[in-house]
Amino acid sequence: MTACFTIFGGIMEKVLEKVTCFITRKKDNKSELLLIQHPNAGIQIPAGTVEINEDFHQAAIREAIEETGLQEFVSCKRIGKQEQNLEGKYIIFDKAKIYSRPDISSFQWAEIRRGITVLHERNQGQFVQITYKEGDKFPEPNYVTYQITGWTEKLNLASKVTRQFYHLQSNSYLDEWEIETDNQNFKLCWYPIDNLPHVVSPQNEWLQYLLREMNNLD
Repeated sequence: MTACFTIFGGIMEKVLEKVTCFITRKKDNKSELLLIQHPNAGIQIPAGTVEINEDFHQAAIREAIEETGLQEFVSCKRIGKQEQNLEGKYIIFDKAKIYSRPDISSFQWAEIRRGITVLHERNQGQFVQITYKEGDKFPEPNYVTYQITGWTEKLNLASKVTRQFYHLQSNSYLDEWEIETDNQNFKLCWYPIDNLPHVVSPQNEWLQYLLREMNNLD
């Protein structure tokens, strides 16, 4: 997938593309959904960012493999699409260098990777001051554990996200396991679709796409 743009008010606007992967299986004639227990951010659905020169279907398969450790899927079907204009936020389109001042000759002390959502603080010329916060959220929100505030070039940012939803079916016999990624251990477990645990917001709202698809299959 090449870089995606839309025209808004005569201005070229970057659009970041993302995928969400609903992975299901049948066990004892009941449908189950695979969910991730993040060590600090609650229960989540596998999801991620489409890479440059990658299409949505390829991204869905790649993210499902990377985030779950599963290697094979019976099927992978697109079941929905969502477009979102970010308010008071940006999302990193290209890996963003963070500067101490709105000037590339100032001290460059951090980078934020593609696909990360950041808060918009202020603009100055072709630079935007942004803030990234990582919180300790599980089991209860406690505190901000890591924070970056600085300036980046506006060309590194997108204010619109296109997300496509995929339903992948698995024959996995494992009931739960752990996978290490981003230097953290994530627990994966299957849950009955008719008795799901609380999924973090806004991912809990995405479940409507899967439930509609499962109803159509019945």
